[in-house]
Amino acid sequence: MANIVAIVGRPNVGKSTFFNRLVEQRQAIMDDMPGVTRDRHYGYAEWTGKYFTVIDTGGYVTGSGDKFESQIRRQVELALNECTAVIFMVDCKDGLTGYDKEFAKIIRMSKKPVFIAANKADTPNKTAEASEFYELGMGEVFPISAENGSGTGELLDELIKVFPSEGVEDPDAGIPKIAILGRPNVGKSSFINVLLGTERSIVTNEAGTTRDAINSRYKMYGKDFILTDTAGIRKKSKVHEDVEFYSVLRSLRALEESDVCIVLVDAERGLESQDVNIIVLAHKQNKGIVIMVNKWDLVEKDSKTADKFKKEVLEKLAPIDYIPMVFASVLTKQRIFQVIEKAVTVYNNKTKKVATSAINDALLPEIAHYPPPAVKGKLIQIKYITQIAAKSPAFAFFCNLPQYIQPSYTRFLENRLREKFDFEGVPIRLFFRKK
Repeated sequence: MANIVAIVGRPNVGKSTFFNRLVEQRQAIMDDMPGVTRDRHYGYAEWTGKYFTVIDTGGYVTGSGDKFESQIRRQVELALNECTAVIFMVDCKDGLTGYDKEFAKIIRMSKKPVFIAANKADTPNKTAEASEFYELGMGEVFPISAENGSGTGELLDELIKVFPSEGVEDPDAGIPKIAILGRPNVGKSSFINVLLGTERSIVTNEAGTTRDAINSRYKMYGKDFILTDTAGIRKKSKVHEDVEFYSVLRSLRALEESDVCIVLVDAERGLESQDVNIIVLAHKQNKGIVIMVNKWDLVEKDSKTADKFKKEVLEKLAPIDYIPMVFASVLTKQRIFQVIEKAVTVYNNKTKKVATSAINDALLPEIAHYPPPAVKGKLIQIKYITQIAAKSPAFAFFCNLPQYIQPSYTRFLENRLREKFDFEGVPIRLFFRKK
């Protein structure tokens, strides 16, 4: 059984700061503004040989006027249902509040082991004031400072005693990652929720609802994947808040860590400059790429609409022309599973290893039929080809004068490789080396 710990409490008590300390990374966005965390955010931690999953949650509150209030509460309740133990975080500076008392009733209903972390106990006086939280009648109170780490050892020593197992160091190790990317409000979180059949991410019509990069395990087509929902990526000039700036950074980091990127494009707006920027960035980082044209149900179409749309997209992306495109609708669930199926195919293409004999048998006759153009009167001869060990397809061509291979001929060789071995959705790198 997995060891899962949910960090819960009202807004701005330091949950994300403590989460980041436990997972030893700045995964969750931190800000003094209440309500920064909205969705459930997962990470992995270890204490004295025990491994556990940590869930960061949004601040639980009622009557705040925050338009996301009810959805954040729902995310907290899902975390309480899922976890093995609860860290109920309160604030020594503010003392015991009515919100704390109300939320304590909700936590009691979960019937999970509860550990009260009285945060911001940075001085002896504040540590002494933590005793008022015994009034909640929920057991031991642990004065801590999420900022500097004081008191956290005592809390964790007690926490690990309730774990049913030693836990797994990194349950996600070696599992392929698919990042869902795109501009704000294109349907990324809705897509994730439909795939998972659960409210994994908060969804509204407001751009910028998702802030952190949210990971979810997903099993389909005989594969086990991690799907990452990301914040919408806008142009730098349009990013004004610190929170949104860090959201975009988290999205770009999710792209860097992914194996395959599903880029969502709004069918009504077409491929815009920021979509192109995202795709080009994924291409440069040698990621597998699938374009999902969302909201296809809202477009008036005839038999030629899809072909016309595809042609316009390829013109804007030129010379990148290897990316598969799926026309889908999250709202009507049209072709959404085809998108994942295509992402699986692209991942398989990305990790494909082609035998050296097969490459040479397929390409050397093509090269003999259409040899590299002579440069400065010198004939270029390619003798041998092999695939290089790399995270994405890369091939070495051994020849007598590698410095004289022209870009147009490199393009010809790439096209022949794609034609013979199907590398749809994946960038291919070609290297020319001295024989």
